[in-house]
Amino acid sequence: MLLRFSTFSHMIPIAEDRVLVVDAISQARLVVNAEIAAVIRSFAAPQAVAEPLAPGSVIAALVERGMLTELSPEEELAEMTRVLSPFHGRDPDALLQKFRREAKEGAEPYWAVTKALGAADFEGERPRVDLVLLGDCDVHMESDFLRREAAGRGLDLRVAATFPDDIRFASDHRHDAILIGALRSRHSIMDAPRADRAPPHSNFLAEARAIIEGLRRHTAAPILIDGLPEPTVQPMGFADRGPMGHRGRFRVANLALSVMIENYPDVHVVDLAAALGAVGAERLLDDGLSGFSHMGSPGWMLQRAEEELRPVHGLFPDLAPLAEWVGGDPYAREAVTARAHLDALTVVLGLDAKKCVIVDLDGVLWPGVLAETGTPFAWTRDDNPHSYVGLFFGLHEALLTLKKRGILLACVSKNDETTVRGLWTYPDDYPSGMLLTPADFVSLRINWDDKVENIRSIAEELGFAPEAFLFIDDSPIERDRVRQRLPQVEVWGDDPFSLRRRLLNDPRLQQARLTAEAAGRTELAKAQLGRQAARAEAVSESDFIASLNVQTRIERLAPGAPLDRVVELFRRTTQFNTTGIKFSLADLEVISATPGVGVYAVWVRDRFGDNGLVGAAVVRDGEIVGFALSCRVLGLGVEHAFLQHILADQSALTARILPTDRNHPVRNLYRDNGFTSDGDGLWRHA
Repeated sequence: MLLRFSTFSHMIPIAEDRVLVVDAISQARLVVNAEIAAVIRSFAAPQAVAEPLAPGSVIAALVERGMLTELSPEEELAEMTRVLSPFHGRDPDALLQKFRREAKEGAEPYWAVTKALGAADFEGERPRVDLVLLGDCDVHMESDFLRREAAGRGLDLRVAATFPDDIRFASDHRHDAILIGALRSRHSIMDAPRADRAPPHSNFLAEARAIIEGLRRHTAAPILIDGLPEPTVQPMGFADRGPMGHRGRFRVANLALSVMIENYPDVHVVDLAAALGAVGAERLLDDGLSGFSHMGSPGWMLQRAEEELRPVHGLFPDLAPLAEWVGGDPYAREAVTARAHLDALTVVLGLDAKKCVIVDLDGVLWPGVLAETGTPFAWTRDDNPHSYVGLFFGLHEALLTLKKRGILLACVSKNDETTVRGLWTYPDDYPSGMLLTPADFVSLRINWDDKVENIRSIAEELGFAPEAFLFIDDSPIERDRVRQRLPQVEVWGDDPFSLRRRLLNDPRLQQARLTAEAAGRTELAKAQLGRQAARAEAVSESDFIASLNVQTRIERLAPGAPLDRVVELFRRTTQFNTTGIKFSLADLEVISATPGVGVYAVWVRDRFGDNGLVGAAVVRDGEIVGFALSCRVLGLGVEHAFLQHILADQSALTARILPTDRNHPVRNLYRDNGFTSDGDGLWRHA
């Protein structure tokens, strides 16, 4: 393959080790360092490269962005003509702007704070996520911090930022989610409350409602909207009190926003007040510096353009005290908000979700070795539960909280199981419901076997990929062994003092909404293990299935039916999932309410218990565009009964299978149910 530098791209040195690469047609911009600039310049004349391009390589990334091309100058011009010619006769400027909006990456140049991209920013094959930002200076200045934060989490985040009133941008630009920054109407919260007027936050809510409803006319993607930071100073000081005091009005506005968004599917509030407050809002908000409602960063004053000195006659105090006040980092706020926004994005998109936490016992759930101490704790009611013992009580409580979220718990411990089970008890006067017992764990490996092999056996037993697990151990040797031999497994335990907070706050251990199935997932998993044991003991597969007394209920969901579990199913199911599409709640609400299309669901129960809603399918325009079934019921014939019900309810259908690394079990679903292949993953049923 011959590659060359695109005819439409130009390179402009802008500072030491910073080169701006601009596409003259799309106006796509990249700021790269000298190393990447040298790579690009080396293609000034066509240069041969090996095919295929290595995924996650610098060259592949530059080709994807159009900076390098295998087309000759004449072919490249002809391709651009082909793209634009269907719109011949339309306003050429409007057409060009549309093309540029589709290709946009990054923020508005005036506010963009970018780090020059180096080889590390391009190399490595990472999952791509596209995010559209709507806002003013706050989100524009944050855009590159978002990219960097995402890169640190193994994601290739492509950010495109525009202004709050540019709602149509959502229909012009690829995106997986949308983030709405600080709304301009927040300034009206400063208006003095009056009995004969609407509350001060009314304009704020009206603007939020208008933007959300406007976006929903163009996209069904998840929407994140920033809550307001809480003020660090008050106009009337101590006398500013009550819900209509200065700080109270911001709190009431945030509460009203959180209530309002419940009327819209897949819209979520990002609690910026909590994120900023957790690290010290005083140094991150400028209301103690320049105004009560701007709520920007004091560090921004350290980075102003020289021309902005004109309104103060070119005279301004020495900035050294301000630089010291913000710790020398003018963009500390952007780093904090980028973490909060990436956390929220991780939750709503289900990125790198963890399904099971595996813990060691000795030194993690209790101090020391249980076989030596004789009891998990020596605590009595006369002792302070928030002293040293509180570190362990708090960890137990956090893990029990994860269980309520639908995270499975398992343990791996080098011990004698009979001894541990005999000693793992608590006196009757211990805190009720706050401490873990063996019954809270879906699987226990208490033996003298290698912990890596025990983790592998739990993964096989539960049917989860290694990356779905988090492992916690107090031994640095065991942690290192798991990291080396099972690199996909997340490993914690280096710092016992951070464990509780990390477990409760890590977005990979959270869901946007909790369902009844999530709360009962431990019991569902235990029932599944019971089925596996029964299968192993059965004389034949047919005898096993007959012994289960499987009962199914299949429905085409009516408009207004609860869909949260269906969303969760498509996001969590990786093995028996035909396309891997993660439908949003807004997507499914529209589909379920549209004639001729539909969302189907299947509920299953057997002698081991009620599995709940375990399967879902989406039919649109005569095609099954999504079919997902929980691994709990695989092999019970449920998939065939479910599909046959859909076929009986619909006329001739097509279906599609998009291969992924995990969905091998679903590859023959349509073949086994009378479909014929049209090639390229498309199947047809007459």
